[in-house]
Amino acid sequence: MTAPNPQNTGTHDAAGDYLRSVKAQQVGPGDRFLTRQGEPSTPVAQVRTTRDDFGTPALVVATLSDGREVRIAYGSTIRVRTHRPAPALDVSTDLSPVEEGSPEATVVEVAQLHPDNQHVLAVASKLSRGINLRSGAQLEDIDTLARHLFIDLDDSDGALRLTTLLTQLPYDGAMGRWKSIESSLALAANIHFHRGEEAEGRAAGARLAEPDQDEEDPIRAQRAAEIRQRQMNEPNLYDREVLRAEANGDPIGERGWRESRLATLMYLRARGGSETFTEEELDRRVRREVAALRALADRIADTAPGD
Repeated sequence: MTAPNPQNTGTHDAAGDYLRSVKAQQVGPGDRFLTRQGEPSTPVAQVRTTRDDFGTPALVVATLSDGREVRIAYGSTIRVRTHRPAPALDVSTDLSPVEEGSPEATVVEVAQLHPDNQHVLAVASKLSRGINLRSGAQLEDIDTLARHLFIDLDDSDGALRLTTLLTQLPYDGAMGRWKSIESSLALAANIHFHRGEEAEGRAAGARLAEPDQDEEDPIRAQRAAEIRQRQMNEPNLYDREVLRAEANGDPIGERGWRESRLATLMYLRARGGSETFTEEELDRRVRREVAALRALADRIADTAPGD
């Protein structure tokens, strides 16, 4: 479990280089192309672009240090090993055009309020190309971005706008999709409660019970309700895992476990508490956990490479 990576840098290999997919026109001297077997080519020595008969860029021709030429269609994507970190995303050029009033427009509008945050721009850039609200992976991206806005950037308004993309979706029995909807419902409910908007908070929280009401057999429904109540009375708040990460000086691991703890606390608060946790106690714990996560985010940012 890890925190979102605020830098759009790609992954590193054993030599410390970045392994990344880039557009052909982004290839530069020193980059090495990766073969289908994953082996790197000799380094690129120089790059030039050729145009078609109408003056449009058509091919990128890279000359390797051993004299070979590699021809790549302009605009195509290729995997390289490079010493160069990825260029920073730009809110004005890296977000796709979107239709007004669409889910994509909501994501772009929220991202435009954080033009210097590379994590927000990276996720928004991907989602701006098209959102399929039946895709569990895209629902997870939206929910994760909403939580990043709330926790790391203290942007409750932006987080709430993103949750509305999910909280209006019905429960359809697909638990993979419902997991993200459930998470956004809990986040939205807690934001409303924090603002004193009790009716809105309880309306969001009430929807969390929809899977419990889906069982038509009364005996199974009763058994499921008893199991759910037991889980709410004795939730796993990851105390040992958080303490272990703290003791080991592992802020990334600590953040991951604290995020899981916060998700559980928010869910319980949205459900109206349990037999062992009152709403007031959960409000206090949620506030404390959010404060701890924001402090961790600052510590992680302060120790990030290049700072």
